[in-house]
Amino acid sequence: MLCPVLVTNHVLAGAVLGAGPLAQRPARAFATGVVSHFVLDRVPHWGDERRSVFLVTAVCDGLAGLAAIALVARASNRQRPAVLLSALAGMAGGAFPDLDKPSTLFFGRSPFPARFDAFHGRIQRESPRRLPQEFVVAAALGAIVALLLRGSRRS
Repeated sequence: MLCPVLVTNHVLAGAVLGAGPLAQRPARAFATGVVSHFVLDRVPHWGDERRSVFLVTAVCDGLAGLAAIALVARASNRQRPAVLLSALAGMAGGAFPDLDKPSTLFFGRSPFPARFDAFHGRIQRESPRRLPQEFVVAAALGAIVALLLRGSRRS
């Protein structure tokens, strides 16, 4: 079953962790990004079970997530590649648990064990009325990432 969730906010949360407290610790940033994914999934957020809505949203969201990754990479200080590496690792960890969605869509199955997918589906707190909240969260996380990256340039 597809449980649509905006991955962009998971990516941005991972960037905050990787560029902030876990800068220069990419392995920890990745692991913490994965944990942050499940924490964010417990927070009430947007979701819509209709396949047509999911597919349109997934394409837009996937492109927004990729744009966020590109913007973080572009904004990172080239003099401090460890900060960039940690931010990228945090973003990858934040998105990792949602690999079941494109995998199920394109290959007909999730890369994760059924128990993992069942747990991931059970913790979701979704409503189709919460889309505006997703944009507010994305803007806030994006601003925090920008501030962290600006601070890393000064270091």
